[in-house]
Amino acid sequence: MFDPAAQDHHPTLSPAFHRERRDMRAMGMWLFLGSEVMFFTAFFAAYIVARSAAPGFVAMPLERGFGTLNTIVLLTSSLTMALAVLNSKRGERVKTGRYIALTFLLACVFLVVKGIEYAHHFEAGDFPSHDIFFGFYFLLTGFHGLHVLGGMITLAILWWRNRRGDFNKDYNDPIEIAGLYWHFVDLVWIFLFPALYLL
Repeated sequence: MFDPAAQDHHPTLSPAFHRERRDMRAMGMWLFLGSEVMFFTAFFAAYIVARSAAPGFVAMPLERGFGTLNTIVLLTSSLTMALAVLNSKRGERVKTGRYIALTFLLACVFLVVKGIEYAHHFEAGDFPSHDIFFGFYFLLTGFHGLHVLGGMITLAILWWRNRRGDFNKDYNDPIEIAGLYWHFVDLVWIFLFPALYLL
């Protein structure tokens, strides 16, 4: 059966071909991330305008412990993702898989903590329709959570492909590109945490 992934890192293909494909994939990811930046920028801008000018807007106090814990979790996941990329460049397949799995597990922890936090809000009657602040809170954190979930799906696929032996030190483009996406997701949270929990 024809396998496009196998073609991408076939040993007979030239290094120039690999570089060209890697550059094309990186460009595609940067364009995608650019569109995501526009989405989040629009949401942040609307939040800032509402916070400064909307009548009756009150920033409700959030549980900073949840936000702080999730910040630590995501920063740690950035480290494990970077180590996955580094080991994939070295051709260390076992270590690469280990760090991809750790990144996935940290993402699970993030979503579980966020789920617990949501449950506390719902028990207190704080729904998106409660007021403007919680409308933005659920919009921003929910949209970010969907990106985390998308990253987890990607990580699961990469872990499986790495276990299958698709990657080596000459071909690790998907892991590097996924790393760019994951660092973007973490960076967005770095803006969300102070905007929602600290200000």
